[in-house]
Amino acid sequence: MAHKVSRLRTPVFVDWCPGCGNFGIYTALQMAIAELQLQPHEAVIVSGIGCSGKTPHFTYTNGIHTLHGRTLPFAAGIKIANPGLEVIATGGDGDGLGIGAGHFVNAGRRNLDMTYIIHDNAVYGLTKGQASPTLKLGRQTKSLPKPNLNSAINPIALALVAGYTFIARAYAYDVKHMKDMIIQAVKHKGMAFINVQQPCPTYNNINTKGWYEKRVYKLEETSWDPIVKSPDQELEKTANALEKSREWDNKLPLGVFYKNELIPTYEERISTRIPFYRETPPTRQEISNTAGKPTVVVEKWFKELKV
Repeated sequence: MAHKVSRLRTPVFVDWCPGCGNFGIYTALQMAIAELQLQPHEAVIVSGIGCSGKTPHFTYTNGIHTLHGRTLPFAAGIKIANPGLEVIATGGDGDGLGIGAGHFVNAGRRNLDMTYIIHDNAVYGLTKGQASPTLKLGRQTKSLPKPNLNSAINPIALALVAGYTFIARAYAYDVKHMKDMIIQAVKHKGMAFINVQQPCPTYNNINTKGWYEKRVYKLEETSWDPIVKSPDQELEKTANALEKSREWDNKLPLGVFYKNELIPTYEERISTRIPFYRETPPTRQEISNTAGKPTVVVEKWFKELKV
């Protein structure tokens, strides 16, 4: 495993702060790719802006570093164009739940078969520690002159009501458990979301390694059952996961909150209208012949667009 993971690491210098939770997420992601035996050309990592945005630079796979808050629409476009790729989107809590919150919701209702990992440290680490959408009301980290005035987004709850069909939480310093969560998410048929709680030793002096390790516990070590086995269980399982997502101050659950493979994926929905979609998606369609002459007729579209 170590040898396979080392082959996934690029020579690009990793410039995160010492102790940053991103190191754990980066390692768990590469371990998951190695264990899944995904070749570099079979996967694509899509990132946004923030400290986590450099993940594609450090990993030997297809990768794209996108715009602030636009990680998910880029990832969705890639997946729709080439459904054979394993698409893994990754980004920070500010990127995904601030400017990107609208895309977060719409990705859930589409239920594309891909994975989204949020690096959640409750601050904007790249821009010197301002409060992110997940910092709790009234908390004051070291960069804030006064306590936070805004209520926090609950990422697990938001994912549930948005329609994500696999929802989990991991902890950045428990790399093995996080690797297992990523593998489950990638294997899941539908839109998977993992919220990774990570310390930011530079700017978040509240949610530290010590704070987390006094609270985290694993759902799979209890009697918890997150899997929807029939349509009549959806409401009950969703309500249970919503209630469990509220645990925070005294104990913090890790693991799978909700899993439902009964909902058709977006790719399956497209296939009901375009039967040949999976066999000849956009990336496999011929757009020019061997002489380089376009084979696609676009004149009719120009006529339709003419004003």
